[in-house]
Amino acid sequence: MPDLDLVSIIQFVGYPGLFTAVFLESGVFFGFFLPGASMLFTAGLLASQGVFNVWILIPLLTLAAILGDSAGYWFGAKVGIKLFERKDSRFFRQEHLVRARDFYEHHGVLAIVLARFLPIIRTFAPIVAGIVQMRYRTFLIYNITGAVIWGAGVTFIGFYLGEKVPGVEKYLTPIILLIILATCIPVVREYLRQSKKNKESSSPA
Repeated sequence: MPDLDLVSIIQFVGYPGLFTAVFLESGVFFGFFLPGASMLFTAGLLASQGVFNVWILIPLLTLAAILGDSAGYWFGAKVGIKLFERKDSRFFRQEHLVRARDFYEHHGVLAIVLARFLPIIRTFAPIVAGIVQMRYRTFLIYNITGAVIWGAGVTFIGFYLGEKVPGVEKYLTPIILLIILATCIPVVREYLRQSKKNKESSSPA
């Protein structure tokens, strides 16, 4: 059962592991594969069962999200442009970076907040912001806003449901699948939009 695996992993890694996972997925390019929202929700649910202290967990994960995005920004500002020249590998795909760049160009600075809810783009958006030299003060405002809405919000929803809905843990698998589906829908829409745009631009006048 995938939920049992995730629960076991989260319980095993504890606060340090959760902090590290959120930090890496928020802005370190090889952290894109981490579970993101489903991990936050499950951690919040476990907090409702006494596994974690929610008043420690939520600030910790929010801070990890802020620091992760900031690390991604400064990485992009200093050396990120070289990623466009980097060959694909097991932990890096050019298409991820290009997709994040297109998303940023389409949504502007708001992309820093919106990207929090999009797998893969969440990891690469702050790197792109650094590459294009977004003003750091502006970036930080949107970074903190997105971290609070995503990091604190999703974790609190898990905690709240665990507190208010008896036996909600029995439905953890469908809930996680629903979260994954919900976060993938915007990615698919963006992919289809970009594909349509590319076809239109390549079509003869």
